[in-house]
Amino acid sequence: MMKKSERLNDMLRFLNNREFFNLHDLMEKYDISKSTALRDIDSLEQLGVPIYAEHGRYGRYGILQHQLLAPILFTMDEVYALYFAMLTLDAYQSTPFHLSVKQLNEKFEACLSQKQLQQIHLMKKVLQFEVSKHHHVSQYLDRILKSILHESTCMIHYVKGQQETSYHVQFFKISAKFGQWYVSGIDIKTHQTKVFRCDRITSFQEESCNTQYSIDDLLHRSLDIYKSDNSIQYEVEIAEEAKDLFYKENYPSMSIEHGAKTIVRGYYNPGEENFITNYFMRFGTSIIAVKPNSLKKIMVQQMENLMSHYRSL
Repeated sequence: MMKKSERLNDMLRFLNNREFFNLHDLMEKYDISKSTALRDIDSLEQLGVPIYAEHGRYGRYGILQHQLLAPILFTMDEVYALYFAMLTLDAYQSTPFHLSVKQLNEKFEACLSQKQLQQIHLMKKVLQFEVSKHHHVSQYLDRILKSILHESTCMIHYVKGQQETSYHVQFFKISAKFGQWYVSGIDIKTHQTKVFRCDRITSFQEESCNTQYSIDDLLHRSLDIYKSDNSIQYEVEIAEEAKDLFYKENYPSMSIEHGAKTIVRGYYNPGEENFITNYFMRFGTSIIAVKPNSLKKIMVQQMENLMSHYRSL
């Protein structure tokens, strides 16, 4: 169900270039009652839309100016760039914004000339945009964004595996990667920075209390804030041709060095062993060397567990 502000905005596009309309047009288009349609017409008049009523058996409404919206001129390069931006947004099951990508596309196309529409419809047929689309809904994205802008703290419940944990946290950055939304925040209790996958946040309550951190302070901190005091450094040498695997997917705690050897360096915190071994397992036989030896042992054990699983099938 559209909010009233969204519905009025959409009505402006719906009525654009129309000379006449009647109540049934609005009631059917927006699935609203007669009384709601009348209130919406009154709201449109208050916004300055020049509407007048024609009375009689076939009563209807007229619009003095046929075109309510000023035309917006786009070059074809701008049209293509904006279209691809919408495709990127459509890759996410949730967004921090209250919008429908379908409605956004309709608004965008309403601003284009007939020739531009023909070009973009042809482009849709011949260009393919591949994305990693997930079906996990991040239901609190908009509220997370508001809490960041308010510089307020939040109480959340977070599920990882079979375990649900409560956190008192101040969020400061939302990021999108490979079709997933992530949010960075500082744990008010431990003063450690954590990264949460947004779809795993199962409850959210914004607090009104003042915080000791400003967003600028948190954003300007080094990446080292993600490290725990007993984090483990690693170096993994990979074949030079495997660097594309790294560039296809990597994380802030990782970096790659090129030279006589191609080495992925980084760190992981205790409890993240499965994450780091699962990441490097996708490199297969492209891995040449692993340091420290403790990480190598964990990787070997992970592979042995996997082999044991398949043998038992």
